[in-house]
Amino acid sequence: MSSRPNVRNRFVLIGDIALIIISVLGSFALRLDASELPFYFPAALAMCAVSLIVKIPVYFYFGLYRRLWIYASTSELRLITVAVTTASVLTSGVMSLILYFEWLPGFARSALGIDWLLSIVLIGGSRFALRILAEQSNVPRDAKRESKRVIIIGAGDAGALVVRELQKTSQLNLVPVGFLDDDPAKQNHQIYGVSVIGKISRLSNILDSQQVDEVIIAIPSAPGNIIRLVNDACRQKGIPSRTMPGIYELIGGKVSVNRLREVDITDLLRREPVRVNDEKVGLAIEGRRVLVTGAGGSIGSELSRQIARRDPAELVLLGHGENSIFQILLELQSNYPSLKVTPVIADIRNAQRLDSVFKNQRPQMVFHAAAHKHVSLMEANPYEAVSNNVLGTRNLVKAALDHNIERFVLISTDKAVRPSSIYGATKRLAEAIVLDAAKKNKRAFTVVRFGNVLGSRGSIIPIFKNQIANGGPVTITHPDMERFFMTIPEAVYLVLQASSMQNGGEVFVLNMGKPVRILDLAEDLIKLSGLEPSKDIEITFTGIKPGEKLAEELWDEGTPLAQTSHPDIFRLEQDASSFIRNLPQAIEQLSTLSLSADRSSLNKLIDELIPGSHISDAQPSDLQPLSFDL
Repeated sequence: MSSRPNVRNRFVLIGDIALIIISVLGSFALRLDASELPFYFPAALAMCAVSLIVKIPVYFYFGLYRRLWIYASTSELRLITVAVTTASVLTSGVMSLILYFEWLPGFARSALGIDWLLSIVLIGGSRFALRILAEQSNVPRDAKRESKRVIIIGAGDAGALVVRELQKTSQLNLVPVGFLDDDPAKQNHQIYGVSVIGKISRLSNILDSQQVDEVIIAIPSAPGNIIRLVNDACRQKGIPSRTMPGIYELIGGKVSVNRLREVDITDLLRREPVRVNDEKVGLAIEGRRVLVTGAGGSIGSELSRQIARRDPAELVLLGHGENSIFQILLELQSNYPSLKVTPVIADIRNAQRLDSVFKNQRPQMVFHAAAHKHVSLMEANPYEAVSNNVLGTRNLVKAALDHNIERFVLISTDKAVRPSSIYGATKRLAEAIVLDAAKKNKRAFTVVRFGNVLGSRGSIIPIFKNQIANGGPVTITHPDMERFFMTIPEAVYLVLQASSMQNGGEVFVLNMGKPVRILDLAEDLIKLSGLEPSKDIEITFTGIKPGEKLAEELWDEGTPLAQTSHPDIFRLEQDASSFIRNLPQAIEQLSTLSLSADRSSLNKLIDELIPGSHISDAQPSDLQPLSFDL
């Protein structure tokens, strides 16, 4: 492993002293004829003394001796220019005073301007020379023999950074040999010595005509169709591919080769990101105490990450599972050491405990992501669904009202629309509780509703991956079943966007794009594993389970939608809380029935409370191994 030269800043200081003297003497030598130099030599010495006295402290002030110059970049070049210019102006001022009082005979004033130019060249050049030497010493002699040839997809900022890091980090043994980018203005141009050799659509031909060992997709904003095109071409040629995480995963993070990973299903389903009002989200969170329920879960933990990036005064992680809370706590403490993060192990069904938490932590914003979510499990355990999703939400809303919470956001689901399952019904009732509180108390309490997220714990993707790893078969309930899908970072980003828009009582619906057939999802996963569907891995159909629908909806039919300031967020115009009269009494009755064995009465009550609900149509639950939430 090669090492970079370590030039201590005291040696840089000694070099600057010499360069300052050279610059002053050089400015006189360039300005005067050789015969005039002896006459002006005392003035040159005086200017050397003044320059050393003025410039060195100025360079200290601007931090020129606190930097590792082997990593110098354009920002350092600007700093050097400002520091040298400031020092030269001060030097010129002192020399002007000396001339004004006629303390120094014979002085060429134009030498001051020449000295400024020479100082920029010498001071800046010496530092960038250190970087050049460091990069040269970091390339082993046999690097070309051992390195793999890499094509970079995307010649934007991310692609340039990846190429730069590949060139600097010889241990990776990856040599970039070309970019592919669809921008016509970039064709046949070079970035860090690497040419843009064509458009992305030509990848398959380039893989045939050139020796390429790996392909790296360096477009964090690339939609799923671009990722799919590249991945399919690489799979057909037997060439490995890696990608940058999506832009929503990189918000507030760093673009580098350390973030490269294998292409996965979330990349194939990416949509082109739309980002607006990011500053508004930051203003809504910055400096506030924020509490996240279910903070150890898939949505809750990503909420915590994205909230942490926006500088809250305190982030309270509330959850029932100590292991998951401990894991997200360690992650946030490592990534944000200056942020106050408070872990709270608590059950939202315990109203007294919640009251104590709100009293002690005094949150100003609450994101409620805690819920039981698995359809088949909740069909078999209706009391748990009611007690956690409904009564727990009621407790949380009451605590928020009692302690004057500024903003409250409930994370909801498309299964709450015309529910066919206990889970969906309890989430619709949770929505009603939040919206009812917003209406009666004039508070900024709101609901954000979206569909399935990719990769959440216990969801379809991990189960399919496990079935593929075991050689199949991959089990699907019905060939025509389809669902809305969104990546977790994207969904959470839009939740935060919606939370910054709320006035109170809104139901925001996220634009989930087009629904995806579960069969297509399974086939994509099999292909990503390097196998062929129905040839290497069998796909079987097991039949629709109790509480499932062939397709989900994001709002009730006929409910008008309104655009918001974000193109991927809509607002339901109709007040969703108006359909339940005597909500507190209805919830108590529901709680009592969920404890009993009278499932038919429970289903009937739910259908009466929620328009469009058809829980009574569901057959008795037949819980099977590896059942999952769709």
